[in-house]
Amino acid sequence: MLRFAANLSMMFTELPFLDRFATAREAGFKGVEFLFPYDFEAGEIAARLDDNGLTQALFNLPPGNWEAGERGLAAMPGREAEFDAALDTALAYAEALDCTLLHAMAGIPGPDIDPDAAMDTYVSNLKKAGDAAAARGVTILIEPINQRDNPGYFLSDLEAGRRVIEAVGSAHVRLQLDLYHRQVTRGDLIHAIRDYLDISRHVQVANPPERADPGTGEINYPHVFAELERRGYAGWIGCEYRPPAGTAESLNWFEPYRA
Repeated sequence: MLRFAANLSMMFTELPFLDRFATAREAGFKGVEFLFPYDFEAGEIAARLDDNGLTQALFNLPPGNWEAGERGLAAMPGREAEFDAALDTALAYAEALDCTLLHAMAGIPGPDIDPDAAMDTYVSNLKKAGDAAAARGVTILIEPINQRDNPGYFLSDLEAGRRVIEAVGSAHVRLQLDLYHRQVTRGDLIHAIRDYLDISRHVQVANPPERADPGTGEINYPHVFAELERRGYAGWIGCEYRPPAGTAESLNWFEPYRA
């Protein structure tokens, strides 16, 4: 049985953040994910998880200055100390929330940064992160993100992600397989699942062109979900989409999978 996690940064935004946990449970979700928890005390979030019997599937390391357009620190030469501090913060939250997956965003190095230097920084930071995560039973994830929505993002290709994982050489650094980003970048989702599910520990879904719910748009998600089920995928599927109207109205697709 596939397991779906509501993304509380995008879903149920009709409500204050801490109220979204109960609403996700009432909608039938057993897990949640979100971008960043750091505006709240870890204990506040842990209480919402416990009160509602929810699993924290995933969240991101601090990304730098998000409001200024920064999208991560892992591949940013000269900012290694910031990455280390972000990792420490995220691992502390992961322990408090009993979360075993953390996404380390690569960042947007910019045209003045040598790509080889960015790659060296990326691999070095991920090696450190993998070692620190392994000691705590956590896995660090990297996610190829499409260039249309995030121009200049350092990692946008699944095969490049595999090469990074191989260069890092840690069982605690793996792939976050976002099917929305793959569809925007290249499509061919079934082959992507077949080729990369072995190194993936988390899947995310949304439907182009508007990053809406799986019941709309250009992807045949029942076929995609059947492929994941056929291949025995046992991880979480994060619903990282923006409901075009209210969240409740976007959940018709979820009926066959509702707990």
